[in-house]
Amino acid sequence: MSRTVAVIGGGYGGSAVAKALDSEADVVLIDPRDAFVNAAASLRALVRPDWAGNMFFPFDTLLTRGRVIRDRAVSVDPGGVTLASGGRIEADHLVLATGSDYAYPAKPDADSTGEALDDLRRTHKELLNAERVLIVGAGPVGLELAGEIREVWPDKRLTLVDPAGQLLPGFAPELRQDLHRQLEESGIRLRLGTGLTAPPPTGPGRAATFTVTTTDGGEITADIWFRAHGVRVNTDYLADGRLTTRSAQGQVRVTETLNVHGHEHVYAIGDITDLAEAKMAAYALQHAEVVAQNIMARLRGGQPTASYRPAPDPMILLPLGTRGGVGQMATPDGPAAVPATAVAEYKGADLFTGRFAELFGTA
Repeated sequence: MSRTVAVIGGGYGGSAVAKALDSEADVVLIDPRDAFVNAAASLRALVRPDWAGNMFFPFDTLLTRGRVIRDRAVSVDPGGVTLASGGRIEADHLVLATGSDYAYPAKPDADSTGEALDDLRRTHKELLNAERVLIVGAGPVGLELAGEIREVWPDKRLTLVDPAGQLLPGFAPELRQDLHRQLEESGIRLRLGTGLTAPPPTGPGRAATFTVTTTDGGEITADIWFRAHGVRVNTDYLADGRLTTRSAQGQVRVTETLNVHGHEHVYAIGDITDLAEAKMAAYALQHAEVVAQNIMARLRGGQPTASYRPAPDPMILLPLGTRGGVGQMATPDGPAAVPATAVAEYKGADLFTGRFAELFGTA
């Protein structure tokens, strides 16, 4: 049986699938970047530029047998991938793992490690002398950014604004109560249930004093601001419809085995799927395990049996710096809030850098 597996996207799920299949398939990993980016570490990289290199893992250490092509997919059909360079990769199995974009600095804009690090250092300098910081968006990214800034600069005045009336809706009340307590103790100001009447006059991440008006009639003066909202899935290469149609949100319909509907040898994982769950690295890694098992079964002449169903309750690990944070995990008795010490142990202390050092063989 033919054994070429093309994995489009080298993020959390794509890298894990490629690694898992490397010993038994002819893996081709396609990504425009020169390194895997642990985006979970990007906000700490902003406030601690001497630590920022820890979030990048060069692809050249990931695979032993397979190869990595630094390019971008512009079209996918059942037989393979057409690249921006004009090249073509024929494949027997396809894995779509192109993830999503998010406002910088939560995810770098640049494809090269050097340029991404330069961007982070430049923004760090802008933030360094800004006394008042406005974060537009009080979801997990905005909260985590506030926590990282507060740990490095205890005296900065931090304000989060969000039109939602509640932090982390859908999670346990005790989690939200603990989160409010930690934010209050840290002196982080919340403005919930209101938005801005117009964006700040300066670009995000650029230091300049300004005053904005909120939709409830208030005013906020700050010296720098960051956008912490707005996810866009990366599926433009499917726009020609040669493989599948996308949802109104640009997502891909998948079966319980994570096949793209109508294609037994094509899979989709991570943020681009239409699964009813939050778009998180932890879920992408679970998707990768299912897809790797199913492709392995086909390579060995069997039928795929691994399936995936979203968890009935949401989970989260939300650090506020290296020691604070809130979390909710699944237990046999249902979802349970976890204390800041557990959040720090599992994520906050190193933001998974140790885990990915093992995956990429750099531990």
